[in-house]
Amino acid sequence: MFYKDPGQVYRVPELDALGWLIHGFGTRHADIPARFPGLATLKQAHSPACIAAGGRSGVLGPGDALLENVPGAVVAVRTADCVPLLLVDERLRAVAAVHAGWRGTVARIAERAVEAMRERFGSQPSDLHAAIGPAIGPCCYEVGPEVAARFGGRGRGPVDLPAANRRQLIEAGVTPARIYASNLCAMCLPEDFHSFRRDGEAAGRMYSFAGVGRAIVSCGLPSGATDADGEK
Repeated sequence: MFYKDPGQVYRVPELDALGWLIHGFGTRHADIPARFPGLATLKQAHSPACIAAGGRSGVLGPGDALLENVPGAVVAVRTADCVPLLLVDERLRAVAAVHAGWRGTVARIAERAVEAMRERFGSQPSDLHAAIGPAIGPCCYEVGPEVAARFGGRGRGPVDLPAANRRQLIEAGVTPARIYASNLCAMCLPEDFHSFRRDGEAAGRMYSFAGVGRAIVSCGLPSGATDADGEK
């Protein structure tokens, strides 16, 4: 079960056990860019595109997954209903931050990110941990027939984006016992999370992040239809 630390960041106990890893799913009260001045992010495009950060910082271009294995570097994605995923290679000390809205989920961004880690770092799916962060739940994410059909539905109805991404991770070879889900609905919990479905254009964004190495602990963390985020 995820827990919220004193810095208003949700963390995963199983990932805390990896002493080299920095990770978290920020709430609306956590200023993640201020904690990590060298943060790397993306111009998120609801695509299957994966980018290797390579120690760079700033906005690294259009895409929806950022890969990193440079000690001291942190990568992040921004969400306000879409699914944030963190992938962690326990053996090779590499990470990925992934943004999966409904379009990215249909494009199988989770599966593509696992493959990109294999291509870039030599990661094996069996070595990966995957954390599925707070996102809009099926309780609140009703879509029209066209979108529902992309997920096997008939007619207007709910879509479970976290569950769809979990299935993709399993199909990509990630061990089910190493997939951790927050089961937190962004729309249901306004005290903690932004939600585009709830707040429209007034919604902010939460940062979900992963980094390599203890050198960054000093930044303030303890030793992580419309589309769901409002894209047409």
